[in-house]
Amino acid sequence: MMGTEPDKPAFGVYVHWPFCAAKCPYCDFNSHVRHQPVDQNTFVEAYGRELSHMAAIAPGRTVTSIFFGGGTPSLMEPATVGRILDQIARVWHVDPNCEVSMEANPSSVEAERFRSYRDAGVNRVSLGVQSLDDAQLRFLGRLHSASEAITAIELARKTFNRISFDMIYARPGQHVSHWEQELRQVLDLAADHLSLYQLTIEPQTPFYQLHTRGKLVIPDEELAAELYETTQAMTREAGLAAYEISNHAAAGSECRHNLVYWRGQDYAGVGPGAHGRLSTNEGRLATATLRNPEDWWQKAMVEGHGIDEQFVLSRQEQADERLLMGLRLAEGFAPGGYNDLSEFPITEDKVAFLQSIELLETLKNGHIRATPKGFLLLDAVVADLASPLEKLSPGQ
Repeated sequence: MMGTEPDKPAFGVYVHWPFCAAKCPYCDFNSHVRHQPVDQNTFVEAYGRELSHMAAIAPGRTVTSIFFGGGTPSLMEPATVGRILDQIARVWHVDPNCEVSMEANPSSVEAERFRSYRDAGVNRVSLGVQSLDDAQLRFLGRLHSASEAITAIELARKTFNRISFDMIYARPGQHVSHWEQELRQVLDLAADHLSLYQLTIEPQTPFYQLHTRGKLVIPDEELAAELYETTQAMTREAGLAAYEISNHAAAGSECRHNLVYWRGQDYAGVGPGAHGRLSTNEGRLATATLRNPEDWWQKAMVEGHGIDEQFVLSRQEQADERLLMGLRLAEGFAPGGYNDLSEFPITEDKVAFLQSIELLETLKNGHIRATPKGFLLLDAVVADLASPLEKLSPGQ
């Protein structure tokens, strides 16, 4: 069973803590370095006000997952985490089995605080390990060592029932044999969930500047595909099959909060730069808050929220999101829900064409999903399914 059933009601709360000790050169997330300590008591009040505002938009919900992301949420004091969780419980009902995840950096100082986070209400931790090679960690701008990461993983296993950690592969100069060795070590650490991402070069990052000048060369498409296929085979053999393109879990240990996103369910996003999707009487509402932490705080304190953009998604926009997210999942998605919203329905001819070239398959429950080959060409699969053409042919 994958975390929760797709048709079971779910409602997530995403809490963005935007501060980091240092900015990694590959990161394009909304993260900020402050050289003076952040006044957490001041920020907590703003989070509380924004949570109350979101609850007024989407009242009466039962929260099934909470995710503290960033930034570096493990820079938050445990008391700060506890106060935010208390406010969530004041404005909504929290399911007794609610998944409460926190992203954490595996430095020794932060790892020592795991027990306090657990006592505050966190029951799942996701560690930003990224590599188990010290030279590669320096290249990626990480502040921890490989030994600190392993210590943090071991401590997390003793403290939390569920843990995950992230790794980045397809790094410059990385060959399949190198990744096999590192991934074997990763799998031996026995987390129940792994997020394994290929290094991507994002605009407006230091890595992008190096890449455009030819000073940072990542594996070509052929090598990247071989690294991906090796990852799928090794994780599957270890009992951590992919349930989403880059996410792997033991049966029942899938991240419930991320499934809320990928299944197109509702979630409230609070904190600087957070996004949300909320079903209302007016339609499916998209929200985005101010990205600058101080600007967000000031608006939240004055107006009760830091929302910068809010609009009702069109039916086609909802369909596009359903297609993009649903195809990322191993469980696939039901095309009928997409067709109810889209001007360009998924026809039998489109499905048959993609099946004929082994990029798509239909499951017994009627869901369609990408094949392993299709995952490598997912942009093309999405484009074909969303095409206004009634049918496709090899010449199109």
